[in-house]
Amino acid sequence: MAANRSVLARTLLTPRGGIAAGFLAVTVACALLSPWIAPYAYDLQNLSQANREPSALHWLGTDEFGRDLLSRIIWGARTSLAVGVTSIAASVICGMTLGAAAGYFGGAFDRAVTAVVDLTWSFPEILIALIFVAIIGPGLNSTAIAIAIGYLAQFTRLTRAQVMALKTETYVEATISLGAGHLYVLFRRILPNALTPVVVAGMLATGDAIILEATLGFFGLGAQPPTPSWGAMMSSGTAQIFIAPWIIIFPGLAIAATVIAINQFGDALIDALDIRGRLREG
Repeated sequence: MAANRSVLARTLLTPRGGIAAGFLAVTVACALLSPWIAPYAYDLQNLSQANREPSALHWLGTDEFGRDLLSRIIWGARTSLAVGVTSIAASVICGMTLGAAAGYFGGAFDRAVTAVVDLTWSFPEILIALIFVAIIGPGLNSTAIAIAIGYLAQFTRLTRAQVMALKTETYVEATISLGAGHLYVLFRRILPNALTPVVVAGMLATGDAIILEATLGFFGLGAQPPTPSWGAMMSSGTAQIFIAPWIIIFPGLAIAATVIAINQFGDALIDALDIRGRLREG
């Protein structure tokens, strides 16, 4: 626990780690507190105020229906973060379970998992997500499931490789020789030591998942109106780009800033854990 606190402290003390963590904390706070901090309801329409430029009344302007853009971006943070985090969390949990079992037990199960994973790994995540959303229909739940499936191969492969490398370690063989069961060895001795690179990869993948959610929303396959989504907001802004360019610019900036912050914090965490150094030594 103390080591974990030390790693987090080293991450936050770096300039990029601290700034990125601060920005992400504000973004998460906006998502959680959106009903209280948004100046207007996200679905409040006022056609007389449609496509108004940023002003004291509407800091980021309004969209084609006269809805306050700042309020919709704040509410959109809840949608994008919820889908990105839950989908990647589900993908990490399922991928670690499959990868750990395949890497530890081997045999026919390992060959079957590897074959399926290699097959899905050959397709880009966006294509897999589009296929599953087309099958199960548009919506937030469909988007989250599609993203989780799209990234499953990545975490399965990573966990499998970690487990296969760790199961030959002396401390694992000693635990087995003392009569410990397979589940105890796998979940109490191997997985805790394989967790760090998978969690870091999951955090970095969260930024990609936010972009993927925005992409699906842009195509109308994500959150359905009037639920705000950064991608859907950008999609509606394309028709107004020469009349009200702020409709597409500000949601795009929100996506870019959030993804950059996640990647910068992830890089700072990797440096604090010295993962690259350990890989070079290995």
